Amino acid sequence: MPKHSAHPEPHRSDLPLATPSLASISMASLIAILAWLALAAQTDITISRMLFRGLGVIEGIERLSSYLTNLTILTVAISFSCVATRARFAPGGFFRKPPVLTAVVVYIVFVGLAYNCLLRHLWTPSGYRALLNELLHTAIPLLCALYWLLFVPRFHLLLRDCLFWLVYPLAYLLMTLWRGSETDFYPYPFIDVSELGFERVLINTALLLFGFCLLMGVFIAINHRRARPATVADSSSA
Repeated sequence: MPKHSAHPEPHRSDLPLATPSLASISMASLIAILAWLALAAQTDITISRMLFRGLGVIEGIERLSSYLTNLTILTVAISFSCVATRARFAPGGFFRKPPVLTAVVVYIVFVGLAYNCLLRHLWTPSGYRALLNELLHTAIPLLCALYWLLFVPRFHLLLRDCLFWLVYPLAYLLMTLWRGSETDFYPYPFIDVSELGFERVLINTALLLFGFCLLMGVFIAINHRRARPATVADSSSA
């Protein structure tokens, strides 16, 4: 008789689960559609604005990719499209893993919190821009968090998973500071080296990373407190 460990590794199946519910597929599809639409609208606005200033499409794409919101919305669109379509090709399988999708949800929730706490007071869009703004920074982050709470089961989280989650924000900060030093354009006022100085920006980035780690800790704690899903080992030892 094969030996089973006393504490078998929790479920790490790709999402959606082997027997997905209509609700889980529908919600993942909704999030993917909203994310693609929001990204398309934001792309149109950004490129049109750059063309109006006499610049080109390439400059518009560069400006679009300068913002964490846009990069994260693209990641959300890809991830939830893979979940909704149950994509089995190599990148699709990667984005359907619970630790990876959890990281994506943490990123978009962080974007929403950062905008609503630090940036909302800086401008007041109206009409179509206001709707898009709420979609990007409120509706999609809330839907992603709700999907995670409802449909992502407890999974075994390794230290390397947590370290992997930090790659995206660290890479964005380093790339943004480097691009800013080359172009003197900083997408957010709290990392504007030309206005605040490098020392103040380092303090701000440290505080942002600390806030991100706190948010990451909340998701890790919720995952840890969830009920352990049934496994083959559990059923065979019954």
